[in-house]
Amino acid sequence: MANLLTVPETNADKQKFAMVDRTKRIYSDTLFSHGDEVFIQHQGEQYRLRRTRNGKLILTK
Repeated sequence: MANLLTVPETNADKQKFAMVDRTKRIYSDTLFSHGDEVFIQHQGEQYRLRRTRNGKLILTK
């Protein structure tokens, strides 16, 4: 669990993750650079995005 990446909560830090251009891609290698799971805050709820051993993605609430 030491290799988890959580997106910052402050408005200034959220802007770093904002997508100005809706066609912009976020590559999974970048997203998972610190481990096999990340937590996503969305509308007051926390979701867990996990990469499996087979390279599949699983999103859970």
